[in-house]
Amino acid sequence: MRLERFAILAVGVAGCAPPDPASDPAASDASAASLAPDQIDAIHQIAAAPIEAGRTAGMSIAVVRGTDTLLIEEFGHADLELGVLTPPDAVYEVGSVTKQFTAAAVLLLHEEGKLSLDDPLTRWLPDYPVGDRTVTVRRLLDHTSGIKGYTEMEHLWVELAPLDLPRDTLVTLFAAEPFEFEPGTAMTYNNSAYFLAGLVIEAASGMSYEDFVEERLFAEAGMENSRYCHKDELTPNRAKGYEPGDDGLHPAPYLDHQWPYAAGSLCSTVRDLVAWNQALHGDGEGGEILSPESYRLMITPEPLLDGTDLRYAKGLAVTDRDGTPRIGHGGGIFGYVSDLRYVPSEDLSIAVLINTAGGASSGGIAGRIEDVVLGELAEPAATPFEGDPSPYAGQYEGPARGQRITATVAAEDGQLTIVTGGGEPATLSWLGGDEFADGRTLYRFIRGGDSDGAGGGASFDELRMDVVSGHFVLRRVGP
Repeated sequence: MRLERFAILAVGVAGCAPPDPASDPAASDASAASLAPDQIDAIHQIAAAPIEAGRTAGMSIAVVRGTDTLLIEEFGHADLELGVLTPPDAVYEVGSVTKQFTAAAVLLLHEEGKLSLDDPLTRWLPDYPVGDRTVTVRRLLDHTSGIKGYTEMEHLWVELAPLDLPRDTLVTLFAAEPFEFEPGTAMTYNNSAYFLAGLVIEAASGMSYEDFVEERLFAEAGMENSRYCHKDELTPNRAKGYEPGDDGLHPAPYLDHQWPYAAGSLCSTVRDLVAWNQALHGDGEGGEILSPESYRLMITPEPLLDGTDLRYAKGLAVTDRDGTPRIGHGGGIFGYVSDLRYVPSEDLSIAVLINTAGGASSGGIAGRIEDVVLGELAEPAATPFEGDPSPYAGQYEGPARGQRITATVAAEDGQLTIVTGGGEPATLSWLGGDEFADGRTLYRFIRGGDSDGAGGGASFDELRMDVVSGHFVLRRVGP
């Protein structure tokens, strides 16, 4: 959950504390499987670099394969003012890593018959204004509802974040906004939808969201140091949140956890997150938290109404690592960033928690650690484009996350380039047919007439832009 101020985005040296296998719910005999010394050194360097550069206060990292702990360590400081090094079992706000717990809670209630994924939202929240649309619980979990995201309402979010107001205040404000698209026709990452999912959990279970998650998920997974975040409670080993400024790091601004709620208000440790991965995924075929059927529902992306495939399931993104799935989610909230991922083919969990927002990418760090452990993947060879690129060229526009996005596609020297959001032009790699890519972003052109693909003679009316956390439908607006 990118709960960042719109202005967001040195101190201390890396400090390391050895892992304590006795306190680690994921650990067995650490000597049974281990990293080579050069791999450990590489991970240390990855963690230390942003801390020594003054961009990040501290960090905790866990790398566990099966029941073998490869590395659990802490770096930097939990509190810069007091000079407190990051302790074992440091507690961080995990932001949108929360979403997989919310999704799992809904699926538990689904398998217990207390709700259905196909229930209309209005069964549980009868006053929510959907007009003549049907917004199901399922559409809340995969970000395809079309409801306006409250964190993208800049004036609202900046003003509301520090205030303690009745919870329905927020729902009233974002419910008054028009839908960004019709349910099921596109996907935009949506914190409002997960806020509503928390309310559905409370209505269907008769428990508060906080109690349900702590009793039904944390306790079952053995997550002894995890909890709903509260600013007014003492939390042992809590890492203080920071953000970078022009003159170094500063304490993060205050955020009342009334507002992130089921979209991003959980606190945890790297050891607990590994325990969660094991309880949720088992050895890659599902664990004890959900039934096999519910687990498959949670990790399987469902298509849009027109059959378009997505790469986001329910609270989890499902991406590709060398032809095999990678399942995970990142998070960002005032003062903290996080990443929790699982590679089923390797039974590998990686958790990265950082107590600074805007100083380093938790996902980037987790990805580099993944490459250290599993080997860096070679860049795929670009396939030369075969055909006439000129029919693709033009301007395409449509709703993205909290804004309208314009993509300008140009044909240059037989290839396609694209510019989005005022950035630099990027050359698109051809995937075949009318599909292209720029890194992890996928593009598919939809034509207005019949053709055999690879350009052809027909014009293109639409560009689909898949960024994993969003599938944007852009309409052609000009040449």
